[in-house]
Amino acid sequence: MNGNEHLDERREASTASLALVVGILIGSALAFVLATAPFSALLGAGQGAVPAMFHGLAAFLYLFVGTIGLYLAWRLWTGRIRAFADLQLLATVSATFSLLAIVFGNWLYIYYRAKDSGSPRSWFMANMPVVHKIFFEFKEFIALFTLPLTVAAAFILWYYGAQVLDRKWMRYTVAVILALSFFYLVVAFGLGAAVTKLKPA
Repeated sequence: MNGNEHLDERREASTASLALVVGILIGSALAFVLATAPFSALLGAGQGAVPAMFHGLAAFLYLFVGTIGLYLAWRLWTGRIRAFADLQLLATVSATFSLLAIVFGNWLYIYYRAKDSGSPRSWFMANMPVVHKIFFEFKEFIALFTLPLTVAAAFILWYYGAQVLDRKWMRYTVAVILALSFFYLVVAFGLGAAVTKLKPA
């Protein structure tokens, strides 16, 4: 069976199944957040509470989608992928969530770097400078790598289509790109959660 047959065989149900999965993920994430914290607490007293909420939600959903994408990337690497159309869409969704997380993260960064003494950056520089100089700065820049990587993977998958399945070097390239983007995502997610626990914006 060639790559085209692999692709055409499952394209019809792919969009609907992915839309359902994404819808369930978003609904579950919102339900979990609202069930564990009152809406007023989400907005809270912190100036950066709103961008922090959206940034965290986008990163959380990206982590879910990225995990599924990593599994499909492994299947692509081994040459045994059967849900190629799902991988195309998941790469696109991953790039979208990466963009959203970065946009809301930059919005949140305004409050993080505020000049007043109560801002997280001022507090860290006065009490734990290593957290800002190493962990936060590293987290901030490493997270940016996820966007060009996921965009590159999505472009290759959509532009070359089933040709990816027939060319080993292309399968390996896309799989490695998606694996790297997931690595950067997990590192940034973990460091971001740790910094937020120490001093929310």
